[in-house]
Amino acid sequence: MARKKKKNLLPPRHKRMNRAGRLQSARHWIPKYTGKNILKGYKDHFGVDWFCAITELKMLGVNLDPSYVANLKQSLENQIKARRKKENQYVDEFCTDSNKTFAYIAGCTPAGFPYGITWEERNEESPYFDDRDDLLERRE
Repeated sequence: MARKKKKNLLPPRHKRMNRAGRLQSARHWIPKYTGKNILKGYKDHFGVDWFCAITELKMLGVNLDPSYVANLKQSLENQIKARRKKENQYVDEFCTDSNKTFAYIAGCTPAGFPYGITWEERNEESPYFDDRDDLLERRE
């Protein structure tokens, strides 16, 4: 009977490394790299973001074009600003504090549907609050 092949459930080792491990491994990886853009290659190979790749390659003494790095940082900051603006616009457009259905809107689902406390639930008196008050009085 043949043995079953063991499934590898973990990502590759070079994507699981911490900074110290990446720096040590990158010393051997950089001379073998044959691509055009070492920054993108490092980012993709080790599974880090752009800022981390820039920092670590500078720590390793790799010469990066300063104008390329500045343009890259500016474009990443613009992407972050645009994402935040879009999220705020979405919240302003779809999620208000109340409407004719909800007395308080706690938030919206990813599809844009609001959820929260309805007017009927707000007007009903909850027995839970009375029970809690009784428990507090008994303890005192």
